[in-house]
Amino acid sequence: MNAGRLWDRLRSCFPDRELFMRSRGQVRFITLTSRVQMAAVGAVAALLLAWIISISVMAFNQYRAQHDIVALAERETEVATAEKSVATYRDDLHNLADDLERRQVFLEEMVDMLPDDLRKEAAQTPAATATPASDQTLLETANKVSAAIPEAASFAQLDRRQIAFVDHLTRIVDQRNRQAEAAMRALGLNPKIMAAATRSAKGRMAQGGPLESLSTSSDGSVDPRFERLGLGLARLAIYEQALAGIPQVMPVTNVSISSGFGYRHDPFTRGGAMHKGIDFRGAIGTPIHAAARGVVSFVGRRSGYGKVVEINHGNGLMTRYAHMSAWKAKAGQKVKAGDIIGAMGSTGRSTGSHLHFEVRINNRAVNPRPFLESAPHVLEEIRTKQPTASHIAE
Repeated sequence: MNAGRLWDRLRSCFPDRELFMRSRGQVRFITLTSRVQMAAVGAVAALLLAWIISISVMAFNQYRAQHDIVALAERETEVATAEKSVATYRDDLHNLADDLERRQVFLEEMVDMLPDDLRKEAAQTPAATATPASDQTLLETANKVSAAIPEAASFAQLDRRQIAFVDHLTRIVDQRNRQAEAAMRALGLNPKIMAAATRSAKGRMAQGGPLESLSTSSDGSVDPRFERLGLGLARLAIYEQALAGIPQVMPVTNVSISSGFGYRHDPFTRGGAMHKGIDFRGAIGTPIHAAARGVVSFVGRRSGYGKVVEINHGNGLMTRYAHMSAWKAKAGQKVKAGDIIGAMGSTGRSTGSHLHFEVRINNRAVNPRPFLESAPHVLEEIRTKQPTASHIAE
């Protein structure tokens, strides 16, 4: 019964049609029955389906062929690499020893660039954190060389350990860089902009000295794995400098906040006004501390601020300390976080002894509270949080 209904529906879609043709005054009628129409449509659909299937088969075969070519190329590369390693050991053990020595010097220089808290992690056995696939490949190559050329066995094992150590250091450095970037984002800062500003500032500094090139082979080239480590360490140095310049120390201790950042009633006019810092109330002479590492860029008086000290922390970051009673720093002086730079007072447009503290990014005032409240914990976390096995494997 269902088949009968289906047939009736198909017939309703393809009713019998009559066509007429006129030729030389004669009219001929052609009848296209439902069966003929359905047969024609079926034939076209079958041809289209066959065409689609043939195209799909061709595409799949082409994909498989390309995949096989890539797999073969990778295998040939592995074989060629192993054969090249054996040939290198056999041809010139003296040059090999020189290259290994160069690589060792490179590694020692890179380890010296690590922050103190990462050196302990770097000293751990790299074999424990090396990825199984890469370590297995290195081990197989070393075994092949040792079997083919017994006198090069010690070189082959040293080669393997150096590469494993480079991989180990690279994972540690990459993890710290990711933590530094996350810390900056947590404080509302853009890591790319911070890094670019640090590079720009370094470019304007006076630099020089004798050229001492680093290479991992006698021809002056650098192994890509060693180069990647060097680039990661350079980025880490930039991030560490940027993080050190983030306000992270309370400028005064044991005092209360008398006025926050943002809209307030002006203490003199009682009208609405924008307050671009935080006021800390305290006794005259209370020591004022640098909120972060930097260079004192201004010591003097500013209209409305009274006696002021400004510190440039790099990356467009600047802190301002106003209404001081006395200065304890000089322009151009390098300061560390926590260094005393002045004493609290009531100079300038002030109703009583207090510190007006500002944080500015590219000369735009921002709320200092997130830095003072979050930065110490965020920055401490990335220095005390040692990479775990799962982190290193990323």
